[in-house]
Amino acid sequence: MTNDVLSPALLTSMAASFSVIDLIKTAETLKRSGQAASVETVYAAWLGHHPDDPLRYAVLFNYSVALQDIGKLDAARECLEQAIAQHPEFMPAYINLGRIYERQGKIGLAVIQWSAGLAKMGAITGTSVMHKTTALNQSARALEALSQDESAENMLRESLELDRQQREVIQHLVALRQRQCEWPVLLPSERVDRTLLLEGMSPLSAGAFADDPILQLAIAARYNQLDVGQPGGAHFAWPKALEQTGTLRIGYLSSDLREHAMGYLMTEIFGLHDRRKVEVHAYYCGIEAEDALHAKYKAEADHWTSISHLDDAAAAQKIVDDGIHILVDCNGYTRDARLKLIALRPAPVIINWLGYPGTMASPYHHYIIADDWIIPKDQELYYTEEVLRLPCYQPSNRTRTVAPERPTRAEAGLPEGTMVYCCFNGLHKVHRFTFERWLSILAEVPGSVLWLLGGPETVEKRLRDYAAGRGIAGERLVFAPKVKNPNHLARYPLADLFLDTTPYGAHTTASDALWMGVPVLTLSGRSFASRVCGSLVRAAGLPEMVCETPEAFIQRAVAFGKDPQSLRAVREKLRDAHDSCVLFDMPLLVGKLEGLYAQAFEAFKAGRLPRPDLTNLDAYLEVATRMDHEALDVQSLGDYHGWWSEHLAKRHRQRPLARDRRLVTDVEKFPGIEEH
Repeated sequence: MTNDVLSPALLTSMAASFSVIDLIKTAETLKRSGQAASVETVYAAWLGHHPDDPLRYAVLFNYSVALQDIGKLDAARECLEQAIAQHPEFMPAYINLGRIYERQGKIGLAVIQWSAGLAKMGAITGTSVMHKTTALNQSARALEALSQDESAENMLRESLELDRQQREVIQHLVALRQRQCEWPVLLPSERVDRTLLLEGMSPLSAGAFADDPILQLAIAARYNQLDVGQPGGAHFAWPKALEQTGTLRIGYLSSDLREHAMGYLMTEIFGLHDRRKVEVHAYYCGIEAEDALHAKYKAEADHWTSISHLDDAAAAQKIVDDGIHILVDCNGYTRDARLKLIALRPAPVIINWLGYPGTMASPYHHYIIADDWIIPKDQELYYTEEVLRLPCYQPSNRTRTVAPERPTRAEAGLPEGTMVYCCFNGLHKVHRFTFERWLSILAEVPGSVLWLLGGPETVEKRLRDYAAGRGIAGERLVFAPKVKNPNHLARYPLADLFLDTTPYGAHTTASDALWMGVPVLTLSGRSFASRVCGSLVRAAGLPEMVCETPEAFIQRAVAFGKDPQSLRAVREKLRDAHDSCVLFDMPLLVGKLEGLYAQAFEAFKAGRLPRPDLTNLDAYLEVATRMDHEALDVQSLGDYHGWWSEHLAKRHRQRPLARDRRLVTDVEKFPGIEEH
């Protein structure tokens, strides 16, 4: 049913006499009232009546935007081409034309348009700088999609040289360098120093940057403060949630309830919930999906709501109106998260679980779910949330589909009769210190190879060259091409031993390896992301495969490599525990999860809701900028707290710190500390 009120004939007649200003105002009024067809009619009519107007290019641009809104991309493209022909210096037309090509999958043509716009740049003004940075950023994103990472990086750097205050560009640049295994990750330039890069990186990148949970805490707090902010309209009353009820209404907020690593992990959660205890509400904020896993989630939730099309205020009101007692944030600081929605506090209790491996350092996440290994009692100071613990933090998918055809080593490009180490973590997790440990292992085990998940050719060559520079032949690194998940799982057993990365370790990949019977050797550090794999390995019944020092990790991996038969007992132990271990006991996990939910809501009703402590986090980040995390392997530090305290004491002498519950607690160490 159309919302358009005025007839096309009347609009066409009226448009003939409109000035450009009248035309734009009329089109905006029609658009706000939902009369999309009338917007198209009035623009087309005006253009037909004014073939020589000097502002015709601007009208063509606005018309193209209206056409894009209703999906008429070819017509929108033609308008922009006409606008450029009339006014070749009009940068917005190049930018939008590139975006249309990108939406049509014509990435090369998109880059050409943006490049043409850049070449047309005239005098340096505030507007021209904005247009140029936009074109550079759009081009970088498109080039990245074409695996042209080096060109993308160059464009991001040029963009930052023009405008240093682009936090999103800094985050993108750091993540891009991590994915390319470019070390050092923080590479300063003339106008972009290391401090700017460190302070601007995303919390997710910080997890792979250093095993420094205090740094990660401080970066998360900065990100939350600047990138999420304090949107107005937060809720502090939840009438329906406070009504008496026999069951808890649990809202799971996620963009990944589909074929996605997170989606696979949570596959069984909704279906296993006891409906006598909880009512499951799913709030989906991801891309449009039609896969079988997405359909399964929709079928197994008691209530399914897609909020991708809703703004934050409307989505928050929906959650409040649904009477959600506990909102479970299953995104955290990951792609497509709705953190400004969560900042509106749409439920009385908010829990951080599974999507992001670390503290949110926000004022509204009350709890974080972990387990005894991931967050030991003496490490709770690294988190602003109160810790709730499961037997094992991470769920697993017991319904994985594994391809029936099992490849041979020869088919996978692996040598026969030798030790095959593997790691199928994303290449962004391959830290320099991790890679050097791996090379030390290969050096001690003649003939052994390291089987990694493939990436762009430039990255594979970079890693091979790095290995060759340290005396390890490049061909001893074997890269597995990406295949469909069932086929990927089927090739796991070709490996003898999975070697974990650090400080951001294996999560889903570790669970997959253990499910397929491949032992995993891991090195647990101090940060959340570095300890998840240790939790999984222990829950699979293999605590002896968790190392706590880099030296122990190398020694154990070498010992297995020199005596591959010693892994047989580990494999047999893993196989025997497969059906009974905690790692794959999903009914146990869901039952315990429901107990944690009840505990958290009872605390709220009793007035004992945790209050996140954000004291001194800006000062901690300031101190961190004076440390060189890429020159020092923080994970190898014996006295981590002492190292931090020494730096904090220097800062305190210059500018006194307030007392906090983390490291600034010792009055003798920090004389003259102010009470907080």
